[in-house]
Amino acid sequence: MQQLIRIAALALAALFASPSLAAPPAEGQAKADYLAWLARDPGARAQILGFKQYLDMNQVEDVIPTWQLVRTASMWRECSGPRFEVAPFTEWQHIADTLKFVENHIEPVIGDVEAVSGFRNAELNQCSGGAKESAHRRFFALDLMPVREVARDTMVRSLCRIHDWRGDGYDIGLGFYSGLRFHVDSKGFRRWGSNGKSATSPCNSGTSA
Repeated sequence: MQQLIRIAALALAALFASPSLAAPPAEGQAKADYLAWLARDPGARAQILGFKQYLDMNQVEDVIPTWQLVRTASMWRECSGPRFEVAPFTEWQHIADTLKFVENHIEPVIGDVEAVSGFRNAELNQCSGGAKESAHRRFFALDLMPVREVARDTMVRSLCRIHDWRGDGYDIGLGFYSGLRFHVDSKGFRRWGSNGKSATSPCNSGTSA
């Protein structure tokens, strides 16, 4: 049985191939884990194919690898939640809008990014500490990290400037965590710092405070 799963995973790797990125994967949410998930679950394979077709129709399939877009929360294991999950079809337009901003304005200034968290169902979102009306719940949001090495100050300045310039037109929310992890969504124009408060956004001072 294990051999069949490995063979299926290799076949799926060819079907869903994407460039490998430099950032380390979240525990249990690496590409190999994704391929094993697809190999075990025919329903997930069907959902992924539909999702990929939708992204392709909206010309955003190549912005971030699909397997990263279906990562849930870094705390999936502690919360006994799914490590990968496809959002309901009714929410797909939200992430397509977010990906357009990532492609047109984020990656040109900081380079390729890796998605470490996307859609979270209500239970997982609550357990992992997300806000009750988190943009992750309706797939507006992605938590991202730059692939290439960059200083936090440089990343923050670049993202704050592009948010000032183009964020309002895309309804972009921009949040910062510690280190190089940051949040982008297309749910509404706003920004915040690591404690979730707008007053602590490093964009307010132009630094990474």
